[in-house]
Amino acid sequence: MEVLARQTRAPASHVPPSPCITRNFALTMRTTEPEVDLAALATLHTIDGLMSWAGREEWRGVLADYVQRHTAQAFAAAGIDLHELAEVIGDDYFPAIWGAAFEDLVATVHPDGRNLADDYLKRRGWKESVSTREYISGLRHAVVSLYEVSGLVPGESMLLRDLVRPDEPIRVFEKSGSRGLRQWDRVATRVIPIRGRAIISGTLMQFDHDASEVMLASLCQRATEPSSNPNSVLAQSAALFTNAWLDAALKAAQGRNHPQIMNSDGETLDFVTLRFPLLPGITVAQARSALGSIPALRQETASFWNWLSVSKPKGRSRQAKAHTFTTTMDDGAIVLGNVEIKGRRVSLTVNSEARSAHGQAMLEIALSGLVRTPLTERTDLDKMLADQRETAPPPTGLSPEEERAVIRQALDDHYRGVLDERIPMLGNRSPRAAARTAKGRDLVVGWLKSLENHSAGLGTDDPMGGYDFGWMWRELGLEELRR
Repeated sequence: MEVLARQTRAPASHVPPSPCITRNFALTMRTTEPEVDLAALATLHTIDGLMSWAGREEWRGVLADYVQRHTAQAFAAAGIDLHELAEVIGDDYFPAIWGAAFEDLVATVHPDGRNLADDYLKRRGWKESVSTREYISGLRHAVVSLYEVSGLVPGESMLLRDLVRPDEPIRVFEKSGSRGLRQWDRVATRVIPIRGRAIISGTLMQFDHDASEVMLASLCQRATEPSSNPNSVLAQSAALFTNAWLDAALKAAQGRNHPQIMNSDGETLDFVTLRFPLLPGITVAQARSALGSIPALRQETASFWNWLSVSKPKGRSRQAKAHTFTTTMDDGAIVLGNVEIKGRRVSLTVNSEARSAHGQAMLEIALSGLVRTPLTERTDLDKMLADQRETAPPPTGLSPEEERAVIRQALDDHYRGVLDERIPMLGNRSPRAAARTAKGRDLVVGWLKSLENHSAGLGTDDPMGGYDFGWMWRELGLEELRR
């Protein structure tokens, strides 16, 4: 396998490349570090001439085909076309789409042997500087891959670890991208050698963890083809990267990325409240007595009951990506809803339309002759969550420094306890237990990286942002793997 750039030696990250891509392939490393004027590195090349060349009649239609190839799957899933893109997600995405398609065209040799970069360098390369010719040649032979970000020096450089090929982390010099990223982000880009150092191409697409795992799984599937190798798989997957990245953006814009939340019966979560007004002359004591006759209601206070399930969850309509919302009592009984008497109303609160219908029938039988037809109130889950996020916390009376110190101490106490708790992401083992095995260490490293990445995303102004997880790596004996 050819290494695309001379690299800065760095300890290997403990995020193993996808084994189905890298299996049975050897790697020759180069670690020379010649001195380079970093300030001039960003201005070594411009490719305006090459981009103009792509607009010539002989290439214009080919480039349009590449743009279509890089968007077709995402647009089909979203039910839109290129002309509607700006309306759905704004104008900022098209340059990256065009750039990804353009770079794919630059790097591809067509069946007739033609290549855009070769054609341009042969016919117009004499007009370009040496550095620009080097860059075009590097882009011509580079492939897009999925990288994990670490070692950030904002405004200067970052380490990129290839998650597909078993390369050592490469330090790339890039100003704007290194400012907008955070530790352990995942990005798709092309790494290009120039003047003995590595830079990234003009197109960088950021993937969240879930989308990147789906991308890696797709690459694994392609790697099962005969005679495949990492570079050939990646060279043929440029459009796959763009479609996956664009699909995630369109899903977010259209609300299609919201996780489906279900209750313990496999029903879509919808919060419904039924309010039964008492009829004139009916007392609260009469209503309370009637509610006491319902076997499924467990009274907690003089005016509050839990409606409990008398059978196991049905589990119908369960979907793989759905999240389950379940409320239980201390004895494990599943709570279906709550009944409360307030003033002269009996209220039933449930979390699905099916439970609303069932609960209404149950109460109408027990409260027959005591209440009127109920009034129905529905609460939109998204609005409820948005209202909670917008609700400002009450003032603590502490200075910002004191508040930060209190929060940091609370986080220390919380995470120290978490180290001995079972974590689903770790196969229901505690971090301490999982870190004792090789496979468990991989899982714990991924878990710690997800914590750090989320904390970094909160920003330094947030008291919880930028929390230092270094002590957890040390305590679990994984500090050498924090690369």
